[in-house]
Amino acid sequence: MQWYSKIRLVTEQCLLAILLLVSFLLLFEQYLVIPYWLQPLGRMHPMLLHFPIVLLVVALLLFWMSRSLDMAQWFLLWGSLLSGITVIMGLFLSKEEGYEGEAINWHKWSGAILFYSGAALYWLSTRQQKPLVTKWLGSIIIVPALWITGHYGANLSHGENFILEPILAQKKAAPVKLEEAIVYAHVIQPILQQKCASCHSLQKMKGALNLTDTLAMLKGGKSGRLFIPGNSALSLLLERVHLPLEEKKHMPPQGKPQLTAVEVELLSRWIDGDASFHSRLMELPETDSLRILAQSILQPSGQLAEEFDFAAADENTIRQLNNFDRSIKPVDRESPALEVALYNRNKYTVKHLEELSTIRKQVISISLNKLPVKDADLSSLQQFQNLRKLDLNFTDITDAGLATLVALPQLRSLAISGTKISHTALTNYLPGFKALQSIAIWNTAVNPEEVISLKKNFPTINIVEGFIDTGADTLKLNPPQVRNQEMVFPNALPLELYHPVKGVTIRYTQDGSEPDSIHSPVFDGNTMLEQHTTIKAKAFKPGWYSSEVVTFDFLKNSFIPDSVRLLTKLNDVHQAEGAATFFNRKLGAIGANNPAWANYWAGVRNNDMVLEARFDKSIPLTSVGLHYMVEEATGIFPPVVVEVWGAAGSESPQLLGKLTAPLPRKGEKPSLKLIQKELPMKQVSYLKIIARPYQKGKNRYLLLVDEMFLN
Repeated sequence: MQWYSKIRLVTEQCLLAILLLVSFLLLFEQYLVIPYWLQPLGRMHPMLLHFPIVLLVVALLLFWMSRSLDMAQWFLLWGSLLSGITVIMGLFLSKEEGYEGEAINWHKWSGAILFYSGAALYWLSTRQQKPLVTKWLGSIIIVPALWITGHYGANLSHGENFILEPILAQKKAAPVKLEEAIVYAHVIQPILQQKCASCHSLQKMKGALNLTDTLAMLKGGKSGRLFIPGNSALSLLLERVHLPLEEKKHMPPQGKPQLTAVEVELLSRWIDGDASFHSRLMELPETDSLRILAQSILQPSGQLAEEFDFAAADENTIRQLNNFDRSIKPVDRESPALEVALYNRNKYTVKHLEELSTIRKQVISISLNKLPVKDADLSSLQQFQNLRKLDLNFTDITDAGLATLVALPQLRSLAISGTKISHTALTNYLPGFKALQSIAIWNTAVNPEEVISLKKNFPTINIVEGFIDTGADTLKLNPPQVRNQEMVFPNALPLELYHPVKGVTIRYTQDGSEPDSIHSPVFDGNTMLEQHTTIKAKAFKPGWYSSEVVTFDFLKNSFIPDSVRLLTKLNDVHQAEGAATFFNRKLGAIGANNPAWANYWAGVRNNDMVLEARFDKSIPLTSVGLHYMVEEATGIFPPVVVEVWGAAGSESPQLLGKLTAPLPRKGEKPSLKLIQKELPMKQVSYLKIIARPYQKGKNRYLLLVDEMFLN
């Protein structure tokens, strides 16, 4: 059949051409630069690679069956041809970012050997009347090459040891003793290995980032440093983790196993604790949140964790008892023991404790911190005979209440700080607590001399007295804090600053200068804010080092539109509350761990941000402002221009003014900024505000706005 021979001849010629092209590309690979219009061809590599695998396997089976030599040659011919095309696509794909390391080299060269072997075996089979040589050579060369190519391809796509991972996962690591546990090696590294190393290792370094080596982690990747020790809020690692799942830069990528809330918290606490690679877990303070979380991971509810002789409570019962004022949850994933926390001081009654009678056996921890608990309420705690931990800090209990708690036979940890408990009561009742190991008594009626006496008389109990200012040590004050619930205000706003340390003087400025201990005004609670104001405050106290300066921005917005709508689409990721975002008095924040980072910003990139606002009654507008974010490193830029159009009644809108903002400098730190423009006073009932994102060449930069101000 003439057509049959022609097709075979053309296919063989194509195979020869592919052989030459693959050889050329491999020989000059280091000089290979793939233009953007060829990159889609490279990305088709995963889609095509399964076809030649099937064809080559079928060809080998047909050779061994000796049923149809001609058919086997056809499968081998087309399998080899498609293998060559797949190799070319793979070479194109490997030139994109993220394909570096040992795995890509193994995958590339085993794939090339598979292609060359298939082509050689095809021509050998056409010259052999008996396919014995083809059978054995194919089995010896093609089968191992297929396995090696597939193995390293799976590692590149899905992570190291992807094929054997289900089997390896069954081999649980031997539990480490807490005394021997290293925070990074036994807690942090397993998280990175499981959730991140598939894309960031020596085998595959996306973004030039390797998370399997500590020195490489400190170096960071293409986007800069991975984390800032002591500051998780500004660390790239946590920023990418907290991005919305749909965002391209979210890590791990969509479709990959995501970090759990506990894993994110562990990473955050590790970074905040200076991200040490060598510190031991038990060197951390007992109350350290990283230590507490890590212990819950390293102590499974079996061998190392405490075992309980009671059954788990009914899940429906727990669900019904949980509400906005009371939280009930297991102390561990597989433990029947429960911990209870009560909230909301204004709604608390002793009934909240009495209602827990159905789970009294399972409750081992109760927190009543800062609730108005009276001595009489403590009798309801006697039903919890398995209670190990009780937090009564800053409650209203007295000496009489302490006698009631002696009836708890397994109580090991008691916190009564900030109460009226006296030294006399502790001396009388502590001997009755048979299992007590720790008691917190700071900020009570017990003085330093009495604390020394308690420690001497009860050496088996850890007496936690907190910090006592004896004047012997000079410590640095924490910065002042603000009590104002909202930083955006419509009219006048009283400034509310405070400091938790007694006897502290707070000095502040409103002109941008740094407060000092002599000339700056003392905060006395009588300061009223009537316009946009930046407050800089500092704490001072004799015998202490002054605090760092803290800055608070208070922003005035006199007019809230009666109706607001967006005329253009927001970015899919940064939707916030839509048009309502700009006048809801919720300011966004910088920092991946802050909910205001992800939830309060409205953003645009590929189009203008166009807002239309209407007022039922016209307003006397004199200024317009925008609050926006700048993060030069990740491409978040100010608006290049903001146009304000306005009209009263049935007038046609007129351009009232334009606002411009300076561009960030290279390497500038992330910041929140305000641009504002004074306008000639005009009565308006309609406003149209157009904010245009910055664009340079073909690159468009993200614009994030959280609030607009009309005064």
